[in-house]
Amino acid sequence: MYIVKPIGPGETKELFESLSDRFLYTVKSEIHGACVRLLTDQERTKDVWENNFYNMSENVRSHCRLIVLDLPGEGLTVRYDPLTRTAFLFNFEYYGWIKSVALAVVSDLLEDQHRIYSVHGAALDVAGTGVSLIAPSKTGKTTHSWGLLRGRDARLITDDWYFVHLSERSPLAYGSEKNFYIDEDIGGIWPEYRSLVDKAEFDNKGRAIVNVRWAVGQGGVVPMTSIRKVILLKRDRGDDALSRELGTEEALQYLLDNDFCNPHQLVRDDRKLRLRTEFFRRYLDGCEVHMVNTVAPSEEVHEEVQRIARSC
Repeated sequence: MYIVKPIGPGETKELFESLSDRFLYTVKSEIHGACVRLLTDQERTKDVWENNFYNMSENVRSHCRLIVLDLPGEGLTVRYDPLTRTAFLFNFEYYGWIKSVALAVVSDLLEDQHRIYSVHGAALDVAGTGVSLIAPSKTGKTTHSWGLLRGRDARLITDDWYFVHLSERSPLAYGSEKNFYIDEDIGGIWPEYRSLVDKAEFDNKGRAIVNVRWAVGQGGVVPMTSIRKVILLKRDRGDDALSRELGTEEALQYLLDNDFCNPHQLVRDDRKLRLRTEFFRRYLDGCEVHMVNTVAPSEEVHEEVQRIARSC
């Protein structure tokens, strides 16, 4: 995992000017209404980014900046200035972390200025019901969200990160990615996605940006849904229960214990912790929340996830 080093506007200005002769490519993209400017000398990063996010007019002023470069001696590092919302990403080979940092910078901006919060999780509309899967890494979030998407009554908002608008009604979840980053083994897990794997160009981590609509059709991806159910996943061999319903405070404590299931938070201070804790309390309180233990056989686990997602 990369290291985050906070910096101020002075250091940001010096770094930007010292590296400016390396900005061979510049792209402006739209992430949930924010204009994010990518600057890099890596052609592949530029190409994958353009395939991942929606374009923004070059006439729109940037709200956030990502500078992605290799810098010998720096290590795998993000230097982040929260005042200018500028992130320098040094020595990143894995695009999945680049896109996560971009989403994290926008999240930092929106939760401060607009009280719009983000969730590191999957969101789908299943038969008219918004369902979110939130989980620590390696507990099955991607596998089971893509498993749900196989149903003809299911539509994908996002498999990784979404933004939430709270009101007196059910929480609204919005996706921001045009195309999605998949593992090359997804076709082995769910045969329905083999056509995606056959068309994709995978990187050295076995990941690729793909147009999911190739497999699920044009109606299979939608921009938003009203979340009614949250499914938390855990991998706990000491718990014999496959699933159970949780109250708000118990579910919130699970998220707190697991850093909100989001390793890409760029600012971690007491103020941000209070903001995020209160957001998740309100969010969970507006939903039906379940915990599913993924240590059971995968077929049994997925059957339970399906049951919860489709139950009245």
